Amino acid sequence: MPTIIAVLACLKPALPSVVRRQLTVIILAILTMTGRVTMAGMARWSGRGGSYRTIQRFFQTPIVWATLMWLVFRTHLHRSTTTYLLAGDETVVTKAGTATHGVDRFFSSIYGAPVPGLAFFALSLVSVNERRAFPMAIEQVIRTPAAKAATTAKAAARNQAKAPQAERRRPGRPKGSRTRPKTDRPLSPELQRIGTMIGALTQRIAPVVSVTYLLLDGYFGHAAALQMARAQNLHLISKLRTDAALYMPYTGPYAGRGPHQIYGAKLNYRALPTSALQTTTVAGGVTTRIFQIELRHKEFPQPLNVVIIQKTNVQTGKQAHVILFSSDLDLSAATIIEYYGLRFQIEFNFRDAKQHWGLEDFMNVTPAAVTNAANLSFFMVNVAAALVADQRVDDPTISILDLKATYRGQKYVDVVLKLLPEKPDPVLFTELISIVTSLGRIHPRQPATSPP
Repeated sequence: MPTIIAVLACLKPALPSVVRRQLTVIILAILTMTGRVTMAGMARWSGRGGSYRTIQRFFQTPIVWATLMWLVFRTHLHRSTTTYLLAGDETVVTKAGTATHGVDRFFSSIYGAPVPGLAFFALSLVSVNERRAFPMAIEQVIRTPAAKAATTAKAAARNQAKAPQAERRRPGRPKGSRTRPKTDRPLSPELQRIGTMIGALTQRIAPVVSVTYLLLDGYFGHAAALQMARAQNLHLISKLRTDAALYMPYTGPYAGRGPHQIYGAKLNYRALPTSALQTTTVAGGVTTRIFQIELRHKEFPQPLNVVIIQKTNVQTGKQAHVILFSSDLDLSAATIIEYYGLRFQIEFNFRDAKQHWGLEDFMNVTPAAVTNAANLSFFMVNVAAALVADQRVDDPTISILDLKATYRGQKYVDVVLKLLPEKPDPVLFTELISIVTSLGRIHPRQPATSPP
């Protein structure tokens, strides 16, 4: 308990004392409890000061969670000697019924199909040295009529492109259309929402942490996402489709009239230029070649720093490739690959929030309660990281499950000691705490070493 109080002491400027006490009780209950993390479960495990009505009031209280996450990170998790990247991704939580605020059908990569549920977009700071992510801002994805209309229009455009030749519109430029700069295209409601989140976060962390790169998955590997990132003074690192139409820069002579040509020959993925080859490795019968080329795409307003990872089966000759890109033309291929690989660390935030901290379990339905429940689960990721980092000094192998087992054991010991007529001997008390808090741990507790 004193450790949790010490971790949450940094929240005094952002939380009233009553709400901070409620949060302390709830966090202790979540660390102690077994089973699903719901309000009823919190009330059963919190004891004094954590009645169900108190927990209900907490979940209806407006809280600026992004500020709380930043305060915990800045106080306990920030390292001034490391480089931080900004990563963003969306996670889907399945929900039944229609009463929950924001419930809709969202595509889930786990199920491989749209499922009824809730979607949350998360921004995390990724430490390059520690190779782990820390949630900084969470926002629920609400599919407004404008967003649904944009999705419908995009699907209609795809269907039009796949239609037979007779059903397609006439080739050429539509009558009355005007040329628009590629950097001045309207952003979708989704990208506007993400851009607003990024702007608020970078402004909040600017005095302490400076970020240069934004990591997004292949869903955002398009020109509009790049435009949104550059508007926030960030360089985008993402992935293109494997059939992306890329062009070599034009190096021929000027035609003498009209604009200067910028697109050269179209890139052939089966015959990549050997001058762009960076490394070649052979392992397990697969040859991996990494190419880095500055290329053009007709949808993007600027050249792209493209890295192509090509894998070839030595026996069959079959090839597959992945196309990574960045708007920063000075990044090396190894750095782009490393940074894009670090984007996956945000998936571990989603896993911990769902598996341990209740993102998959909450049954709140009102807008305020849903927001608080989702943000609390991600807030617990940072709190658990701070608690584990504090205890890892004496117990290097401790994990989240070990942390929960420790707090649960302390709860059991406290309940039993209250039933005893007299307090046990201090030596017996220390041994009792050590034995009970070790129950259910994955990694055995490290024995204390006596000083020389």
